[in-house]
Amino acid sequence: MASSENILIIKLGALGDFVQALGPAKAIRDHHAGATIVLLTTKPYVALAEASGLFDEVWTDDHKPKAWQIGKVRGLSKLLKSGHFTRVYDLQTSDRSSFYYRLFGPGPFGMGKKPEWSGIARGCSHPHANPKRDDMHTIERQAEQLKMAGIENVPMPDLSFATKDVSQFGIEKPFALLVPGGAPHRPAKRWPVEKFVGLANHLFSEGITPVLLGARAEQAIMGVIEREAPGSVNLCAKTDFVDIAVLARGAALAVGNDTGPMHMISLAGCPSVVLYSYDSNPELCAQRGPKVEILRKPNLEDLGETEVWNAARRIAPVS
Repeated sequence: MASSENILIIKLGALGDFVQALGPAKAIRDHHAGATIVLLTTKPYVALAEASGLFDEVWTDDHKPKAWQIGKVRGLSKLLKSGHFTRVYDLQTSDRSSFYYRLFGPGPFGMGKKPEWSGIARGCSHPHANPKRDDMHTIERQAEQLKMAGIENVPMPDLSFATKDVSQFGIEKPFALLVPGGAPHRPAKRWPVEKFVGLANHLFSEGITPVLLGARAEQAIMGVIEREAPGSVNLCAKTDFVDIAVLARGAALAVGNDTGPMHMISLAGCPSVVLYSYDSNPELCAQRGPKVEILRKPNLEDLGETEVWNAARRIAPVS
């Protein structure tokens, strides 16, 4: 690295958290003008990170070494120290990422002086010293963390870098994005599939094409909606993150569960209705953007299609 100032940003995932960290990454980039900025992330986010233009290098941390995996820990320690970092911004602020502070030394795997460190690692130079940090929304929490490290102005994440030809999907306007999936181990965060079917049919009756987005693990859900709402376009496992952002900019509206793609969609500027059960707290993790409405019920089975449609009409009067 040629620069006299080398900065490391740690943001490992998941998608919603990664996208919400792009604003802080821009603030770090601006504050350390002329520095070499390196991101440590995981494989799913490399292409998105590179497309953002915010980082000079993108490193991956996919081995996830445990403390007792001596060889892997030594390898990661060697990689981290090779960057000769003057400061580290740990935007992951997990036990795992805080452990990496120890790998810079001194200690069994580290040597020499530790870099300045913004995060929650014990003994770090610029701690986010708010005992109620875990009660803050991700956006405000990271802004406060950077303020305590001397960075005052943190913009909202900007996805304008996401440009791509999506004509191969053959979608005509107006269309709406539906995101019916979510973390498989948290089924309580999912609005019932039959209600997405009803919403998709309603959209189609209004002249709006429902476009289904999701990962390969959600193919069964998408298949049900595609079969029972035949006007839908099923893009399950056919889009990358940049595709999603570009489609969001062209969509009339989006409706989805509290899941990563909805963070991209709302921040891209698409009017978005996001559905929450009591299994997650929008005060801590709600999607942000120019037009976002959160609907929350203790149990998502109690959220009716009419209530969702009325919310969509409020933020996106498409018919």
